[in-house]
Amino acid sequence: MRSMLQCMDCGRQYPTNRVLYTCETCGGLLDVVHNLAALRRVVSRELYDARLGALRGPYRSGVWRYKELVAPDLPEDLIVTRPEGNTNLYQSQRLAVYAGLDKLYLKHEGENPTGSFKDRGMTGGVTQARALGKRRVACASTGNTSASLAAYAAWSGLQGVVLFQNKQVALGKLSQAVAYGAVCIRVAADFDRNLELVREIADELDIYVLNSVNPFRLEGQKTIMIETMQQLGWEAPDWIVLPGGNLGNCSAFGKGLKELYDLGLIDRIPRIAVIQAEGANPLYKAYLTEFEHYEPVHADTVATAIKIGNPVNYRKAVRTLEETSGVVEQVTDQEIMDAKAQIDAAGIGCEPASGCSLAGARKLAAAGIIRADETVVAILTGHLLKDPDATISYHRGELAGITPAFPNHIHEAEPTVEALAAILGPN
Repeated sequence: MRSMLQCMDCGRQYPTNRVLYTCETCGGLLDVVHNLAALRRVVSRELYDARLGALRGPYRSGVWRYKELVAPDLPEDLIVTRPEGNTNLYQSQRLAVYAGLDKLYLKHEGENPTGSFKDRGMTGGVTQARALGKRRVACASTGNTSASLAAYAAWSGLQGVVLFQNKQVALGKLSQAVAYGAVCIRVAADFDRNLELVREIADELDIYVLNSVNPFRLEGQKTIMIETMQQLGWEAPDWIVLPGGNLGNCSAFGKGLKELYDLGLIDRIPRIAVIQAEGANPLYKAYLTEFEHYEPVHADTVATAIKIGNPVNYRKAVRTLEETSGVVEQVTDQEIMDAKAQIDAAGIGCEPASGCSLAGARKLAAAGIIRADETVVAILTGHLLKDPDATISYHRGELAGITPAFPNHIHEAEPTVEALAAILGPN
């Protein structure tokens, strides 16, 4: 059942025990390609449904429950898992009304061990590092990747190395990387340059790169879609709406959905809608030219998790959008934070980047691109506490250029019943 690495551009194949991130022939991005003919004799809805609720071993993980579709050849004793996944799929009528939809689900990846979807990719990437015999792993990060890498490296006995940009890193994320014991380096450069630096030091210092250019990361992230389909009783929705930063999730979702369809686990492939922040929108701008022209941008947005101007997975994301008849939209920081406030007020909560999903679904519904009667799954990528400063600043009206549409003001009171009653009013 041997899996291979395969270049998405020229098709050259490599064994999975090679340390490669791009094709040696043409520089193209690599996919982990599984033997689907062999897998058809093994995988089924019934197999994965039977593993739900497993109490021990790798199958209790919402990634490794689908091991045959992630790393079928890997010995189980090499797997590094917290475990991750098993995140909730919420159905909220309140948020559906806000978006102008009849049926809206929210898949909350902020419920992973370190508070973001990155844990799904990191269990795959760190497991591969262990299989390769690596001792150090590294990433460039806007925050969530660093927290996840640091935790999984510590859990598996590897040294984690994290390169941050030197400003606008949410403290909720930086504190995780520090707490988990990674070597944390603030570099006077943005995310895109830090990613270049990580790749430059990898060979010289024998460090394994765990950014989403690593194809084994994306194998873990595609399980967001597999688990979502299982939670929906293997009935595919009409749309999957997600934030777009480095575009790893878009790339992984397209790959995972196509594999599910080819294996007969779902009967159709949902359309993908990628939502970018207006201040970090290179994919959106390329989409307007039907992907004839692509140009990196200088990224600037309150949604720091997607503050990326030159996404490494651009080509894979385009492939996903073309294969799913997908669309790309942009939303302002105002729209992002207002949508986030609505998600928070519904009792669910998310970090700013996740607000893109609801804001984008609302915008696409208003434009008639998503019909009100279509079923939509919006992806929430990170936990509310990843960036508490942004939340408090929004409600205080202290975010530059943003006027909160849904503020929840903090009251001040003297320590008396009368003072409290004046605020609370009669029952």
